[in-house]
Amino acid sequence: MPALSDLIRPDRYPRSSGYDPAWLLDLDMGPNPLWLLEDLARDLDLRPGMRILDLGSGKGATSVFLAREYGAQVVAADWWIAPEEAQAVFAKAGVDDRVEAVRAEAHGLPFEEESFDAIVSVDAFEYFGTADSYLPYLVRFLRPGGQLSMATPAMTQEVRELGAIPPHIKEVVGWEAIAWHTAEWWRFQWEITELVTITSARLQQDAWRDWLLWAQACAEHQPDGRRTNQAVIDMLIADNGAFLSFALVTARKN
Repeated sequence: MPALSDLIRPDRYPRSSGYDPAWLLDLDMGPNPLWLLEDLARDLDLRPGMRILDLGSGKGATSVFLAREYGAQVVAADWWIAPEEAQAVFAKAGVDDRVEAVRAEAHGLPFEEESFDAIVSVDAFEYFGTADSYLPYLVRFLRPGGQLSMATPAMTQEVRELGAIPPHIKEVVGWEAIAWHTAEWWRFQWEITELVTITSARLQQDAWRDWLLWAQACAEHQPDGRRTNQAVIDMLIADNGAFLSFALVTARKN
């Protein structure tokens, strides 16, 4: 099983390697969010002073990363995590002057239109962003030329094309896998609106291996980690990269 030192990978994720894995394990809500965000950000142009919406920010790890690594002013919006809990994370990380926690549901965002330079969503978009009408709603909050990006669980083939959810995936996540689309599905879904120009749409290289390594670390180093992570570990081992991945998609508002 992986040691904490196995989660420091400067060859693949140099920025994320500067963060204490134990700190990130305490904020765990799924696959390693900093690895996903660091990879996603390679296709973005993030600069100091930008106002960024971190949509579905969870317990706040990605918001800390955006503030520290890119000098951004971040609004951390999440429906499930209390703002006070997230704000305590930001204070402890020394970024509470640059990150504001807000409780917000993704379909009723309490922000002014054209108020963000970028919107980032890591491991959350699959829960609220698949409807045909969602992208036209979301881009209202971007300034002209603003950047939209997300990292979301993906399949290497559409479930519709397969005719069924593969059994080893269905057993663990059930119907939720219907929302795990290919990168090309997302490209079409966004591009057909003519509201944005796609700048990248790709499956993350070896995403399932990253996911497996992180799930194994959570099982090893978290209280009750074996019980809460074993099903995901078994799913990823059974999959062996055949179907499971992450889609990384970026665009600019026209």
